[in-house]
Amino acid sequence: MSLDNVRHIVLVLSGKGGVGKSSITTQLALSLSLAGHSVGILDIDLTGPSIPRLLGLENAKITQGPGGWLPCEVHASQTLPPMPVLSTSETQTQHEDAPPPPPPSIEEVSTNGHAATVNEGTKIGSLHAISLALLLPSRSSAIVWRGPKKTAMVRQFLTDVLWPPTDYLLIDTPPGTSDEHISLAETLQLKSLPGQLTGAVIVTTPQAVAISDVRKEVNFCRKVGVEVLGVVENMSGYVCECCGERANLFGSGGGEVMAGSFEVPFLGGVPVDRQWGVLVEEGRRPRYGVVENRGEGQEEGEDKGEVGSEVGRADSGALGTGKDSTEGGLLVDRYRSCSLCGVFEGITKQLIDIVEGRSNRTI
Repeated sequence: MSLDNVRHIVLVLSGKGGVGKSSITTQLALSLSLAGHSVGILDIDLTGPSIPRLLGLENAKITQGPGGWLPCEVHASQTLPPMPVLSTSETQTQHEDAPPPPPPSIEEVSTNGHAATVNEGTKIGSLHAISLALLLPSRSSAIVWRGPKKTAMVRQFLTDVLWPPTDYLLIDTPPGTSDEHISLAETLQLKSLPGQLTGAVIVTTPQAVAISDVRKEVNFCRKVGVEVLGVVENMSGYVCECCGERANLFGSGGGEVMAGSFEVPFLGGVPVDRQWGVLVEEGRRPRYGVVENRGEGQEEGEDKGEVGSEVGRADSGALGTGKDSTEGGLLVDRYRSCSLCGVFEGITKQLIDIVEGRSNRTI
């Protein structure tokens, strides 16, 4: 079976759309890779796949190997160079009236109390991914399928993909508890090895309307026999890049309260970081404590990032093929400069401890 080389399978679920499951999946994968684990991402959000865009695989295509599909490589196992010292004087300047605070420390880039440890010569694990979007002629192609077709596609992804040796396979799912989820749970329970299906990470946002829908996903997991490994609260506040003030745009604490009510671990809250969007949309290394200049002759509202975004997509490893970008380094390398890297280091450590503990109990 194609999952024979996979040690742990972790589902990323939410009963609510728009809470950032694909973003959480991507950052969990990058963080696990930085921790030295080989990682795979299976995107079964058939009608709205986002993983290829986030990983810079939009121009990649799935290839056929002997006996099945081969997932696309985002990066191979390797040793990353030391973190670069960013110079912002050439392209950016500080605000004239209110100088912002200095950029976060390279050793401790965090907004959630977790330190992002960055060592010279960091050994990272490989990262591979597969998605239905990689089989379509263009990213604007619509999938108009009924339930049986979706069910068949999910089963094919679980049985016909030839994964390389993989420590963690993260499965990004669509919102809800319908055909894809039922097919996924049934197929994994029938086809996976004992203890291979480790459990699910539940993603929510702080609002009550989201929490009420996400509760249904926890109940779904219990009905189909999938252990809930923990809850992640996404969009948990916003920290201003210039003044450092934190604002709870969507409230706070809802995910932690929900986790407590179901007696499952709360893995942490993930704040909104505009530089994460800059990284995956424009391929630029995140920079903090600076305000970008508007180019001469540009009209108000005509942002340089928007004007140059197509160039960035063509040249950037974050939006191209996963290779070195004009910024110098892979997506996972540039991610080390993002404040969320420190947040996810703490979340990932908790997740690894839970998964390894569960595996030891199974043995």
